Amino acid sequence: MRYPSVRATLVAAMIAALPGVAAAQFPPPPSPPGSPPAAVQDRWPNPPNAPQADRVQPPAQEPAPRRQPEQAKPAPAPTADRARPAAQKPVPRAPATEVACNGVFVKDSSHLKLATKYDSRNIVFGKVNGSDATTIDASVLFPNDPKRRLEVLWNNEADRSETSVIAINGKSQWTAPKGLKLGLAIAALEKANGRPFKLTGFDSDGAASVVGWEGGALAALPGGCKIGIRLFADPKAPEKARSAVASDNELLSNDPKMLAVKPTIGEILIGY
Repeated sequence: MRYPSVRATLVAAMIAALPGVAAAQFPPPPSPPGSPPAAVQDRWPNPPNAPQADRVQPPAQEPAPRRQPEQAKPAPAPTADRARPAAQKPVPRAPATEVACNGVFVKDSSHLKLATKYDSRNIVFGKVNGSDATTIDASVLFPNDPKRRLEVLWNNEADRSETSVIAINGKSQWTAPKGLKLGLAIAALEKANGRPFKLTGFDSDGAASVVGWEGGALAALPGGCKIGIRLFADPKAPEKARSAVASDNELLSNDPKMLAVKPTIGEILIGY
């Protein structure tokens, strides 16, 4: 999975300007069954009527006294079980494809910890594409599944330890802190930051990099990691609009010229 400048430009830039961060660009219940059939009726025939002369008239009976309506019985007191409060719902776990600045993605993580968490059959260590047709060493989770692929670079390559950069790119569906993911529009990124942020103009590859979160929520994340973002202009944007932001000048995310090219997140890099 190729992402411009990870070790040379991205990692070095992240170390050099870590406070600025962006330089590290990297699922009707079924109807109840019918009510049971009515009780079976008495199908035996009535006894034959006796001749009228022989019929003995029964003595007149006084009408039975009317039954007084029963008073409503008080509702039973709640039992201990009824009075017991409902159990609290367990806190949902984070999705299995979420990068957070904790767990196995902390600064002192390693290839071994990732293999223990995600199964050693789902991780390899080898070469990945870097900048300018170079290759670099990295641990790759789910290397054969583009939607679950995740690349992790280490500061200590010999021991494959000490997290340097975690890269979400290509078709990966991993999410980053604050729910950031590939394809997110620039307006949603600005909302996550809580204020406009600063980014470069678009280069020849049609990508712009965040160079400053301007004190927003993405400037400092719990766990001490930093986040870098590269955005790509909509290829269907008018050529005139794209030319207006194709420069080395820095612009704010709410600049009309920037909004005109409808940028979306194309790469996310989380580093320490």
